[in-house]
Amino acid sequence: MSFVQIIDCKTSRIDDLNRLMDEWVEQTKGRRTATHSIVGKDRSDASHVVEIVEFPSYDVAMRNSQLPETDRIFREMVALCDEMPTFTDLDVVRDEALYKTNARRLLAMLAEEPELALLDEVLAEGYHDHDPTNEQDVIGMDAVRREVEMWRGGFDFSFTVDDQIAEGDRVCTRWTWQGTHTGDFMGLQPTGMEVTMTGTVIHRCRDDGKIVEGWWQYDLLGLMGQLGAVEA
Repeated sequence: MSFVQIIDCKTSRIDDLNRLMDEWVEQTKGRRTATHSIVGKDRSDASHVVEIVEFPSYDVAMRNSQLPETDRIFREMVALCDEMPTFTDLDVVRDEALYKTNARRLLAMLAEEPELALLDEVLAEGYHDHDPTNEQDVIGMDAVRREVEMWRGGFDFSFTVDDQIAEGDRVCTRWTWQGTHTGDFMGLQPTGMEVTMTGTVIHRCRDDGKIVEGWWQYDLLGLMGQLGAVEA
């Protein structure tokens, strides 16, 4: 589960505080475990500053806090503040931006990642794939890898993400697929043809961002028409 820490402070020395934060980032480069940080200033109180720092997990955040530079920067930050800063620790229970990122990342990995074992970075164990072109749903990582290998055996391909909408734990991605027919696909010998296909997938994600279920719709009939397998 990802983790967020909110640092709330009051200071009249915002420029000095920003320089201190830049110094911390530079000194901990390669060891700092935060994945993203945002600093905001209160519109109604210019001395009120809030920093939001994101980490992959609470344990990773604790490793960051144990860096010697972190302790020194904290003491210098306290000296710049008008009063003692407060810290709020939050476990992230919903992150639609993360879900959208992982949905895009999955499409890229399906096309480009040579090590299919790495799919478990974005797919949960027991992932359930609904594809109306398959007689049976694809369930589990081994089945997913076999499905990907079948498509890769027939095409060199890539995805372009045309649109994305996220709500709650669901992400809908509208995509365009471009491929070159380089191998056997559903009994069709390679033609070398360049083909395209459009489709949509809805993914359901769990709290840590991993995808647990997918529902695909795509124009397989149009693809087979381009390959000459069915009449236009």
